[in-house]
Parts: sequence; structure tokens; C-alpha cells
Amino acid sequence: MPHTWCRRTAASPMSASLHMNQFHLEVRSFALISLKKCAVIAVAVAWPMLAGANQLATQPTAGNKPSARAAEVTPTRSGSASAASTPAARPAYDGFLARLLHRPVPGGVAVIDLGTGAGRPQAWYANRPVMVVQDQGHWLAIVGIPLKTPKGRQQITVQTARDRKRVSFEVGIRRYTEQHITLKNQRLVDPNPNDLERIRRELAEQQQAYRTFSPRMPSNLQMDRPVPGRLSSPFGLRRFFNGQERNPHSGLDIAAPAGTPVRAPAGGRVILTGDYFFNGKTVFIDHGQGLISMFCHLSAIDVQPGAEVQRGDRIGAVGATGRATGPHLHWNISLNDVRVDPTIFIGEFAP
Repeated sequence: MPHTWCRRTAASPMSASLHMNQFHLEVRSFALISLKKCAVIAVAVAWPMLAGANQLATQPTAGNKPSARAAEVTPTRSGSASAASTPAARPAYDGFLARLLHRPVPGGVAVIDLGTGAGRPQAWYANRPVMVVQDQGHWLAIVGIPLKTPKGRQQITVQTARDRKRVSFEVGIRRYTEQHITLKNQRLVDPNPNDLERIRRELAEQQQAYRTFSPRMPSNLQMDRPVPGRLSSPFGLRRFFNGQERNPHSGLDIAAPAGTPVRAPAGGRVILTGDYFFNGKTVFIDHGQGLISMFCHLSAIDVQPGAEVQRGDRIGAVGATGRATGPHLHWNISLNDVRVDPTIFIGEFAP
């Protein structure tokens, strides 16, 4: 059964047939004949409009957004030199997933058309496995792009039943602003030696969770907001704590009152929970194919590692644990072990 990648299932396609009787030209039937001819003309004009409406109804749209162009391919068969990159001989995919997710900028996502072969290809980017899904008969690589990626051409490696090749895609520019935060507890800015040992141990544990790549397919790629509320701090901010620059903001902050239920934006399996130095109470969910959600600064955790959760299930509550100045949810999304902008997955990306 094909996947429904969006929030709601689209309407079923309309079907119609048209059968016209042969006209008999008789003087006494002139008025009736004229009426029938008008009907034929009306149907001829209206039918393309109906077909277009049907296409829109059966495939959700996300506005006037970029499409996934046919990428360039460089064969890499063993024992032979790499050929020059040439345009792939296949039609460009311009379906729902491209309109929703294709934001090929640092911290964004590239949707790369891998063609329409019978078998599922495998793909890797920077030696990490990449999500591959199928939509409208096209195999698509869904690639997370690191924040530090420069403008220009990037490549993924693709393995099919026939060959191994490199497929190119272009990365654009996106500039991120600064955020200055003042913390009363200087220890959260300059941890002591014991804190640093704890941080190293916790970081290794969380990095392992981010690198999870399970064969399950995501239940949905157009996600729900985990909590209602104002988007208070966007992804990618250059962050300064008490005047000292630290790592860029790797997630999306949503302001909400303490205790507000946090719900799974898509189905998956809980792979890690913990109470960490910086993140406070935290939950990691594996949605499949290298797509990982992380929720932190929680006041409560309502799930255990190994639990299966459905879209909309409660997993915890909003809080201000860890390095936080007030109640909010920090939500990370990771693709192929790369943190990307969660607004892409909820249709609220702002270039």
C-alpha cells in the first residue's frame, strides 16, 4: 500500500465517462440538436478543468515551492575512470514531497530524484546512509544538509541493482542571525571539570541515538507540531551565552506553558530518554530511515526506551530543565545524522 506522506489522506480520484448519441439532422428537431451541441461544447471546455481539479485534490500542495530537478550523475563502476557529469535521462520529480521538503540550503533538505527502477536504491551522503522513499513511482533520496555546507555542488553515492554512481545536487545560501542569551548560572556557560566529564558521556550517548538508521518507513513526512505555541527561537541561530559564542541553535523552540503535553509529530520508537546537563529531561524518537526527533527541557517524560508511539501520542510535558531561561519545547530533527530545520517538516519554512 502506498504511503500517505501528508497530514490528511487526499480525496479519491473522480471517474467519469461520456457517451453521446448520434445526432439526426432534421428541421423539426433543430432546437433539440442545438441544445445537444451546446452540451458537447461545454463538456469539451470543462473537462480539462475538472482533470486539473482532480489532480490538485488527489495530491496536496504546499504553495509555490522549489521542485526536485533531475540530478546529474557520475558513474563509478569499479575498474573504470569516472565519467564527466551529464544530465540524468529521466523526468524531474515535482510531487508533494519535493514541494514540502526540497530546501537545499545549509541546515535544509534536498529531495533528489533517483529514477523509477523496480528495486529500491541505497544512498549515502558523507558516509552516512540516507533515507530513500518512493512517491508517484519515483525513488527519492531525502538528504539532510549540514549547517556548515558551502554553496555549490554536493554529491551522494547511489547503489542500484545495476551499478554504483554519484548523483550531484546544488546547495544554495541561507544566512542565520545571532541570539544573545544571559544566564544567571555561569556554570551552564563554563562547566567545571566534573560537569565536562558528564557532558562528554552524555554527548556520546546522544550521538549514538542520532546515528540510528532503521529500515522502517516514516508514518508521515509532513509532521504535526509537537505542542501549540509561538515559534520563539528559530533553527540555526548563532548563539552567545553571557557574551560567549557557542554552537548554533540546532533545533526549533516553541514557547508554551509548563506542563503543556508534548505529542509525537509522527509514529516511531522511543530509542533514548534521559536527564542531561544541557538538555534537561529529553526524549529521542526514531521515525525510520535515519529520521530522528529529539525533544528536550521537558518537565516530565511519559515514555520508556523501546516503546512504540503513534502520531499524536503524549510523550512528555513542557518544562525548563537543563540550560533554559523559561518553559519551552526545544525540538530537533535529524536526517542522516545531520540536524535540519524542523519548520521544513511542518510547512512553515521561511527562507
